[in-house]
Amino acid sequence: MEAPYYEHRLRVRYAETDQMGVVHHKNYLVYFEESRTSLMRDRGCSYAEMERRGWALPVRSVALRYRAPAYYEDELCVRTRVGRIRAASLTFESEVVRVADGVLIATGEVELACLRKDSEERRPVPLPDDLVARLTGG
Repeated sequence: MEAPYYEHRLRVRYAETDQMGVVHHKNYLVYFEESRTSLMRDRGCSYAEMERRGWALPVRSVALRYRAPAYYEDELCVRTRVGRIRAASLTFESEVVRVADGVLIATGEVELACLRKDSEERRPVPLPDDLVARLTGG
């Protein structure tokens, strides 16, 4: 059974558009990050608190597919859910939908590795049990 989506709304700012008034592709990764960190905060595992505890979740891989353009002042809903959870990584799946007409703008996923910030090796380590429990509702 797939996890439910968490919804994060935002409005496209002028600085996020290109010369044609279309959202520049790099901004979708920022939208995904906003939604992902908001989801985590909502589930009681703030990214800032994780870092204070010595954990880091750097991006390991990104997949992004553009389906339709978004424009300045469009209200967008970034829907994000936890996809796969492995021993030392997790994947979030996202989709961006224009609120006014329901058009699917983009889809993608971001895989994060788990690291200890105080380790010089910078190798993936098992995800903290409390993070997994909060993200899975367990």
